[in-house]
Amino acid sequence: MFRVGINAQLLSGQQGYRRAGIHHYIAQVLQHLPVDNRLAYFFFTSFDGDWKRADMQQVAPAWRTESPWLRILWEQVAWPIAARRHNIDLLHSMAFVTPIWQPFPTMLTVYDLSFLHFPERFPALQRLYLRSQTRRSCLRARRVLTISESGRHDVHRYFGVPLQRIDVVQPGVDERFRPYKADEVTEFRRLQQLPEKFLLHVGTLQPRKNIPTLIDALARLNRPDLPLVLVGGKGWQYEEIFARIAAQGLNKQVRLTGYVPDEELPLWYNAASVLVFPSVYEGFGLPIVQAMACGTPVIAADTSSIPEATGDAALLFAPQDVATLVEHLVAVLDNAQQTATMRERGLVHASQFTWKKAGERTAHAFLSALSSQ
Repeated sequence: MFRVGINAQLLSGQQGYRRAGIHHYIAQVLQHLPVDNRLAYFFFTSFDGDWKRADMQQVAPAWRTESPWLRILWEQVAWPIAARRHNIDLLHSMAFVTPIWQPFPTMLTVYDLSFLHFPERFPALQRLYLRSQTRRSCLRARRVLTISESGRHDVHRYFGVPLQRIDVVQPGVDERFRPYKADEVTEFRRLQQLPEKFLLHVGTLQPRKNIPTLIDALARLNRPDLPLVLVGGKGWQYEEIFARIAAQGLNKQVRLTGYVPDEELPLWYNAASVLVFPSVYEGFGLPIVQAMACGTPVIAADTSSIPEATGDAALLFAPQDVATLVEHLVAVLDNAQQTATMRERGLVHASQFTWKKAGERTAHAFLSALSSQ
C-alpha cells in the first residue's frame, strides 16, 4: 500500500475569504477521496474539521503555522522530515509549492496563476515567491493538478510543463446547493429585508473580480428599487469598489454582507434574481455552478476558465462591456421565458460537477504519479 502525505495547512477554522476559497476545495477533496486498498492517506494539518474520516490519519505540525512565513518554513523544512518519519511514498501539496528538498516524489495543485496575469496586484515578495517556487514545483512534480482546462494550459504555457503531466480536477457542488421551497425563500427575503428581485455577486472583494463594472452597469440600468448584494469578505485593494459605489450615488442601493457562512449561502442564491459574475480572471468560478445548482440564472464574463463553468447555460459578456451587461440584465429581469430556460439549463449543467468525481480524479492522479518514473 502506498502512503500519500497531503499538505492541507491551508484548511482554516476562521470565518473569512480564505475559508471560502482554497479551504473549501481542500476540505471537500479530502472528504471525497475514495477508499482504495492501494492508497493510505496522511493529512498534515493542525485544523480539526468535518473533513476528517476514520480511515485517514491526521499529522499535526510541530508548531503553529497561522503565519504565512511560519507555514512556508514548515513546508520547506519540517514537512519533508515528518513525511520521512511516516514513511510517505508521495508528497502532495494542496497549494502551489512543494519542498525544495524532496526525498520523495511530489505533486501539487495549482488553483490559478493570477500572480502572473496580474503581478502588479501582489506584494513584491509574495509575487517573487509564488512565481519562482510554483514554477520550480511544477517542473519537478510528477503530476500537476489544476481546477480547469484553462488553468492546465496556463501551467503549460507559463512553465513549460508537458500537458500530459497535468490533470484537471474541477470543483464539485455540495448537495445543499439546490432549489429551496418557495416559502423558505420568501421567509429568507423577509428576514434579510430583501425585495422579490435583486442582483447578487458572490466573491472576495478584490480587483480581478471586476466589481466596478457591475456597479457601472447598475447605475446605467437606472432601477432605484433593484438592490445589488455583494456577498464576500474583503480581500485586498477593495477601496476602488467603495469609491465607485459612492461616485455613482449607489450607497443606498448596494448592500455589502461581508463573509456569509457556508450554510446560509444557498439561500442567497435561491433568493436572487440573477448572479452576476464579471471577473476578469478565475481559476474556475465556483459561485457560477453553485448558483446554477440553486436554479438561479447567471450572467458572467467570457474570460479564462469562466466559460467552462457556465457551459451554454449563462449569458456572457466581455469584462469591460457595460452596455452588453445591461442588455443581459434586462433580458433576465424582464423576460420570464428567458429566466425559465436559463434555470433549466443551469440545473442540468451544474449536475455534472460533483466532489465525488473530484476525489476520484485526485486519487487517480496519485496512482499515476506513483507509477511513473
